[in-house]
Amino acid sequence: MQTSDQPILRDIVLIGGGHSHVGVLKSFGMNPIPGVRLTLICTDMHTPYSGMLPGYVAGHYDYDAVHIDLSRLAAFAGARLYRDEVIGIDRTNQKVICKSRPAVPYDQLSINIGSTPQLQGVPGAAEHAVAVKPIRNFNDRWLQLLERVKTHKGKTTIAVVGAGAGGVELLLAMQFRLRNELTKLGCNPDELTFHLLTSSDTILPTHNAGVRSRFDAVLAQRGVRVHRNAEVTKVNAQVLTTAAGQELRADEIIWVTRAGGAAWLKNTGLQLTAEGFIEVKDTLQTINDPLIFAAGDIASMVNFKLEKAGVFAVRQGKPLTENLRRAVGGTTLEAYRPQTSWLALISTGDKYAVASRGWLGFAGAWVWQWKDWIDQRFMRKFSEFPEMSAKATSVPFNNALGGVKLNSEESLQAISAIAMRCGGCGAKVGATILQNALSNLHPVQRDDVLIGLKDPDDAAVVRVPPGMAMVHSVDFFRAFIDDPYIFGKVAANHALGDIWAMGGQAQSATAVCTVPPGMDSKVEDVLFQMMTGALEVLNEADCSLVGGHTGEGKELALGFAINGLIEDKPEAILRKSGMKPGDVLILTKPIGTGTLFAAHARLAAKGRWIDAALQSMVISNRVGAQILRDHGGTACTDLTGFGLLGHLVEMTRPSGVDAEIHLSALPLLDGAQECVEAGITSSLQSANVRLRRALRNQEEFVKHPRYPLIFDPQTAGGLLASVPLTQVDACIAALKAQGYPHTCKIGRILPQGEALEPIALIA
Repeated sequence: MQTSDQPILRDIVLIGGGHSHVGVLKSFGMNPIPGVRLTLICTDMHTPYSGMLPGYVAGHYDYDAVHIDLSRLAAFAGARLYRDEVIGIDRTNQKVICKSRPAVPYDQLSINIGSTPQLQGVPGAAEHAVAVKPIRNFNDRWLQLLERVKTHKGKTTIAVVGAGAGGVELLLAMQFRLRNELTKLGCNPDELTFHLLTSSDTILPTHNAGVRSRFDAVLAQRGVRVHRNAEVTKVNAQVLTTAAGQELRADEIIWVTRAGGAAWLKNTGLQLTAEGFIEVKDTLQTINDPLIFAAGDIASMVNFKLEKAGVFAVRQGKPLTENLRRAVGGTTLEAYRPQTSWLALISTGDKYAVASRGWLGFAGAWVWQWKDWIDQRFMRKFSEFPEMSAKATSVPFNNALGGVKLNSEESLQAISAIAMRCGGCGAKVGATILQNALSNLHPVQRDDVLIGLKDPDDAAVVRVPPGMAMVHSVDFFRAFIDDPYIFGKVAANHALGDIWAMGGQAQSATAVCTVPPGMDSKVEDVLFQMMTGALEVLNEADCSLVGGHTGEGKELALGFAINGLIEDKPEAILRKSGMKPGDVLILTKPIGTGTLFAAHARLAAKGRWIDAALQSMVISNRVGAQILRDHGGTACTDLTGFGLLGHLVEMTRPSGVDAEIHLSALPLLDGAQECVEAGITSSLQSANVRLRRALRNQEEFVKHPRYPLIFDPQTAGGLLASVPLTQVDACIAALKAQGYPHTCKIGRILPQGEALEPIALIA
C-alpha cells in the first residue's frame, strides 16, 4: 500500500467502478493532489469493458482481457478499495451507507454504477429471465449455459428480449460461440434455435436504415427468428407471453431491454428521472446537491438527451476528473459538452463488424480489426502503469493546500498534523478523537470482566474461574491493505489464532494501534473503521475488548494482547509437541498470503487473488480447533510468519518425530504459485528460507514450483495439526462441513530417523 507524509484533508468517494471512474483513478494515479484521498466502493474486483463483452462471449477474448482490475488500478491511484454494496447516502452527515461495513464519510462523492435492469414491470421476468446487467451475474449464467449446451443432447432454444445494438450484438456473439462449441464436439449446431423479440417494428431503432438493413440480412442468414411488435408482458418458466397473446417456449431467456436506476437511489433525495436515473448539470453535479456528481449510464444530463452508450461514460471520465479536482480546490467548475454524434462499431460475432455514425454505415472484417485495436488500446491504459513515486509531493500550507481550500479551523488542524510530532506520551492520539471513535463501539460484556473498556481505570481486571488456567498471546503488525475495516478484522483474527490453536477460549483483548496523524475527523474515522472490524471478530469470539493504547505513527498498525482460558489440566492443552508416528498432517486453509501481498504492493497481483486471500484470512480458527480436539488431534499450531516449514520444525523437534510434506497436496491460494514463479516473495521470506537446513532432500526440490511456498509467511493462516490415522477422514469431512473447504492431508508423521534433518519433501 502507498504511504504519504501528507495528512488527509479531503476525501473523494467513488461509488462504482464504471468507465468514468476508472478514468478518474488513472488520472489521480498519474497526478495526485496532496492531502486528497480517493476511496472506491464497489461490489467486484474487476469491472468489464462493455465494448469487448460481445467478443468475450464469442470466445475471441478471455476474462482478463475484457476486465479492468480495480484492485491494481486503485493501488496505482493510491486509492482505498472497499468491496461492499452501497444501499444509501446520508447527505446530511455526508456519509455513504454500506450493506456490510461502517458508513464511509465523504467531502465529494461521485456515482458511476451503470444501470439496473427493470424486470419488476414484467411479471415473472425477475425469476425466469437472465438480465445482461449486472454483468457479473450474467457472466455466471452464461458460463452455466455454455456448459449446459455442450452437455445437453437434443435441441436448445434461446430467446433474447431487446433488439437494440446491445441485444443484437450479444445474440450474434452467443450464437457464434455455441455453434462453434457444438461443432468441436461433433454435435449438430443446427439444433440451436435463437429468437429475438422487440416491442418496436424495427431492430436497432437508434441507427440509420442502412445499418439496420445490414443486420436484418445477417440475422436472416444465420436463421435467427425476429419477432417485431412483440412486447413481452409475462414470463413463466421457459415461456414468454407477448402483448398479442402469443407464447414462445425457450430454454434460456436473456433480457437486454432498457434498464433504470438502482432502487436505493430513490431514498437519497437526489433528483431522479422517471426511470430512476440521477439528473445532473453540465458540470456533472447533481441538480440538488453540489457535493455529489454522477456519470455514465446512471446519469441523465438535463440539457442533453444522451443514449445509454459506453462511449459517453468513457468520455465523461475526463470532465468528471477535472471537476472533482476543482471541487476539492474550491474553484469554478467547467461545463461538459457531449458530442452530438458518435461512432458505434457493432460486431456480428465472427470477427466482422458494422460501423454506424449518423447517416454513415460501412462494414467488413477490417472494421472488426479496427475495433479490436481501439478496444485493446483502451484496456492497456488500465493495465500498464508507469513507475510512480510512492509519495505525493508535499506543498506548503497557505490558503489552499495543493488546490485544497481550507477554512481557518481546518488550517490549524492541518498545520498541527504535519508539525513536528511529540514523542512519548505526547504521541498519543487526542482524547476527544479517541472517545468519539470508540463511543459507537459495543464490545461484548463478559461477566468475568470486572473492570473493562467502559470504566475510567487505567487497567482492566478479569476474574479467572475456578479450575481454569490463563492462556496469553500477543500479535502486532502494520496494515498491508488500504481498507482499515478489513484490516481490523484480519488483525483480530490473527491475534486470536494462538488461543484457538492451544484449545483455549478467548476471554479479553487489549488493543495497541498506531494511526497516521491528520485532521481530527479523518483520524477518528480510520480508528472507527478499524476497530469496528476488529470488534466484530472479538465479539463473535465472545472476547471482551477491555482497553488499549492508541498512538500516532507513520503507518496504520494494530495488534492485540489476548487473554484466554483453558481447563487447568495438561491433557486439555493442545500443544505443538504431541505428534506421534503414524499421525496424518493436515492443513485447514490454503497458503500464499506473503507472496500475494508482496505482489499486490508491486501492482502484480490480480484483484480476485487478493479478494480470495482476504476472505480466507477473516475465517476464524475457533471452530476448526474444536473439531481437531474432538477428533483426537495430537498437536496443533496456527500458521503465521514462520511459514509452513518453520512451524512444522517447531512441532517435530519437541515431539521427537520426523515428517513428510507432499508438495502436490498443499492447498494454495489462487495466484500464489504464479507470484512465486514470477520471483515475488515477502520481505520475510529470506529469513524463513534459512530453515531449509531442516530439509533432508531440499536439493531435489529447490526448482519445484511449490517449493518457495513452504517458506511463505502467513497472516491469519490456517491450523497445522497432526491427527490419528483412524480419525483423519472424519476430521477432514467435519472441517469442510464447518467452513474450511480447503482442508486436506499434506503429509504424515514418521518415527525419528538417523538423519539430522527432520523433514522430507515428496512431490
